[in-house]
Amino acid sequence: MRTQKIRSRMLSTTMIGGFAALAFAAPAIAQDAPQSAELGDVVVTGSRIPQSNLVTTSPVTQVTGEDIDSTGVTRIEDLISQLPQAFAAQNSTVSNGASGTATVSLRNLGSSRTLVLIDGRRMGYGAPLDDAADLNQIPEQLVERVEVLTGGASAVYGSDAVAGVVNFIMKKDFEGIQIDAQYGFYQHNNDYDGVGNVRAEIARRGVANPAQFQLPDDNVSDGESRSINVTMGVSTPDGRGNILAYAGYRNNNPILQRDRDYSACAIAAPNAGSGPTTFSCGGSGTSYPGRFTDFAGGFNSTLGAGRTFVPFNGDLHNYNYGPTNFYQRPDERYTLGAFGRYQVNDKAEVFAQLMFSDYQSNSQIAPSGNFFVTNSINCGNPLLGAQQRTTIGCTALDIANDTSRTMYIGRRNVEGGGRQDSMNYLAYRGVAGVRGELTPGWNYDIAAQYSRVALSRVYRNEFSITRLGRALDVVDVAGTPTCRSVVNGTDPNCVPYDVFIVGGLTQAALDYVQVPLVYTGETTQQVVTAAITGDTGWSMPTSSDTVKVAFGAEYRRDSLSSTPDVSFTSGDGAGQGGPTIGLAGSADVAELFGEIQIPLADNQPWAYSASIDAAYRRSEYDKFGTDTYKVGADWAPIEDVRFRTSYSRAVRAPNVIELFAAQGFNLFDIDFDPCDAVNRPVANGPVPASCIGGAAHQVTAGQSTSGNLDSPAGQYNQITGGNPNLNPEEADTFTLGVVFQPSFLPRFNLSIDYFDIQIDGAIQTIGAGNTLNLCYNSGDAAACSRISRNPANGALWVGSGFVQNLNNNIGGFETSGIDFNANYGIDLEDLGVMNAGSLQFSFVGTWLESLVTDSGTGTPDAVYDCTGFYGAFCGPTNPEWRHRARMTWLSPWDVDVSGTWRFYGEGEIGVLGPDGSLNNGGTRIDRYLDSINYFDLAATWQVMDNVTLRAGVNNVLDTDPPLSYGVGTTGNGNTYPQLYDARGRYFFFGITANF
Repeated sequence: MRTQKIRSRMLSTTMIGGFAALAFAAPAIAQDAPQSAELGDVVVTGSRIPQSNLVTTSPVTQVTGEDIDSTGVTRIEDLISQLPQAFAAQNSTVSNGASGTATVSLRNLGSSRTLVLIDGRRMGYGAPLDDAADLNQIPEQLVERVEVLTGGASAVYGSDAVAGVVNFIMKKDFEGIQIDAQYGFYQHNNDYDGVGNVRAEIARRGVANPAQFQLPDDNVSDGESRSINVTMGVSTPDGRGNILAYAGYRNNNPILQRDRDYSACAIAAPNAGSGPTTFSCGGSGTSYPGRFTDFAGGFNSTLGAGRTFVPFNGDLHNYNYGPTNFYQRPDERYTLGAFGRYQVNDKAEVFAQLMFSDYQSNSQIAPSGNFFVTNSINCGNPLLGAQQRTTIGCTALDIANDTSRTMYIGRRNVEGGGRQDSMNYLAYRGVAGVRGELTPGWNYDIAAQYSRVALSRVYRNEFSITRLGRALDVVDVAGTPTCRSVVNGTDPNCVPYDVFIVGGLTQAALDYVQVPLVYTGETTQQVVTAAITGDTGWSMPTSSDTVKVAFGAEYRRDSLSSTPDVSFTSGDGAGQGGPTIGLAGSADVAELFGEIQIPLADNQPWAYSASIDAAYRRSEYDKFGTDTYKVGADWAPIEDVRFRTSYSRAVRAPNVIELFAAQGFNLFDIDFDPCDAVNRPVANGPVPASCIGGAAHQVTAGQSTSGNLDSPAGQYNQITGGNPNLNPEEADTFTLGVVFQPSFLPRFNLSIDYFDIQIDGAIQTIGAGNTLNLCYNSGDAAACSRISRNPANGALWVGSGFVQNLNNNIGGFETSGIDFNANYGIDLEDLGVMNAGSLQFSFVGTWLESLVTDSGTGTPDAVYDCTGFYGAFCGPTNPEWRHRARMTWLSPWDVDVSGTWRFYGEGEIGVLGPDGSLNNGGTRIDRYLDSINYFDLAATWQVMDNVTLRAGVNNVLDTDPPLSYGVGTTGNGNTYPQLYDARGRYFFFGITANF
């Protein structure tokens, strides 16, 4: 009876604790489980051994299917990322640099270090562009619960389980028909009154340039979402089998940055025009109607009246690239699948899972154009006006001889519209196996799984560098401007690109210079697993429970291939930053694993219960082998208090992308070029002397003072790529916690868990920003050798300038903190309020003690702690404190109402100092991002036994996000929408009907 009591009590309190960990209240689990209920052993994330005690030695938290309904999410990653230990990586708010996938990063250690499972079996690569699992493949209405494990679990699941594991447990044994539908939309009042006074700046800029600077409507509604899901299930008459089939559809409309006042312009540091307390509207030097310059101080112009040039002024003429960017990408998804099982006999049950998804999303950013990718113009060009020729230094002799002069052109393709990256993913996943009993107490599970993701990607409205060059190389043929390539026959289709007068561009010219870029690829994963779990029958003299074990073998092969077209591979796309090269490769691993769980005591004077557990895995890859292990213990001196601890060694083997990706151009973010004397902040002192000289990493004194080294958009070129000689990362994880379940306060639960994760030999790049610091501030010759500036102008953002930033095993990461989870439920009758139902309170919070990056360079600034910081070195804000609290009223009238409070602590811009400090933001107005409070309301009403309605509002107060001009490409729309609710209030309405 005592064992049964433990199982019943632990199930109810631990499920409640799991809900508390998510700060959700699930009405379906509102009551304690009856003490007489039978409960079999359950497999919990983090072990293959069935557990009778759901309070495991490693902290595990849960989200339920009811939570998905009550929060109104149609994207499962939006729910997971609300956990204090989870950070969104790729999601629907990412536009520039979007892979089209949805990923999660536990402890902000990177999505590659978070292992994602479905029913305890790993998911494959999400895309040829992203090795992390794509949560878009998971049908949210089929999720029974999500279990999130803190810390390393490689000994149980293999590579990648470094920061933790997210395990999606799917519904099974369903009978009947369920139809679920939901509609939602965002609503926002444009009345931003926070730091930076951005509305006033947009209005000021709009006086001189109303086409690019417009305040949106005061009240906007957009981003509509629609979803419908159908689930059907039937069991065999004898109960030995069941099959579940499902189909779903989801559609989300886009949100443009122009429709939010805080993102309607790309903000920058205050300037003379905006005033010291107001953000300026920055932008890109690739502008409209264009910037024409030699980057050498000779001329720097834009178009005047007719075919003339006037001086270019960045404060007036930089292009506002914000409005056309998506704040929320549109997407459309179809899902289809089936789960089944059949018990063949007493010793064998066959099972299978088949899952399919068709997901399409479109990422839109500012228009393409000539990003200074052409560097000369012929003086005899008939498109040039007389004043324009004089401005660029053409003499009469130059015109007669058609001599070329240096001219870089930066002009946006506003006529063609934004660049659109359309991504279509077809994902297939199948699992088949057999499981059953070998002998009493011993069971087996043999399964094979195969997954495949096929990507078809089309990049539209891009310019061809080759065609731009031809279309600008124009000569006079009998009074008609004609491409030289037409005259000499190299390209008879060329049409002159007339950008030297406003309105001079024809549709024929646009059709000629614009080209689509096509990219296809696929990933596959094959896994075969055989496992045996068993009860040894042996027990310690002080325990009534017996020792249990699990052991087995696994083989896994991950492969990936991608095929870009010639426009990608040649680097001919003007807005791509360089070539995109295809890759192909695979990685194989064969593994042996084992686990043991040893109950030490129960009902002893020194322990109400106690146990230890351990796990080990040996993995053999092509070029190396790894050993991972885990030990854990729990001890309850009395029934009300339980202590738990665990230590694990985890690994992350290099994935195919990290091993085999070809070297190519990408972008990185820094606030300023350290060698730019004009735009370098005063607080950072003068330009380092090491900047000036004749080496490849240096600039001339004239280039330093030209003001042209600094990118107006804060984006610079880097070369990234794979390394086939990478070794696995190693991580050590330690957790220590206590769980309180006081008998004197029924239905109260509190857990406090400390975690510490340290990663060594990290697979990472040194970082382009770190390379610049090492070179110019520390005189590191190796770092300087990785910097190659454009020889014509010294820039790292124009033409051929770049910083080399390849994968390596170097440095590491470390994070530590404390998770707090609490839950309490009380009947209002106990407070003297009769027939009014009950209340449930839940809370989860995380105090972040450290989030340390070690770039591995060995210099004083190599190690820095991002706790409480954000920016180029730290990414999205890493609050010292995050929490979520919820109160739910479970009424006696089949209506449940809940309110949720979400809190994110403040962030400070991280500016790396020579000593590794980050608190060097000086007096910049975005030095601090204020702490944020969000409040959500939701209600469910069971109208009939088989029909439930739900509705809710997230971010009820329509709280504006904090803004910064330092978010770079890791943010979007001047903030971090993957962390903050940047889109406004979200209203949702849903219905579930069962038949």
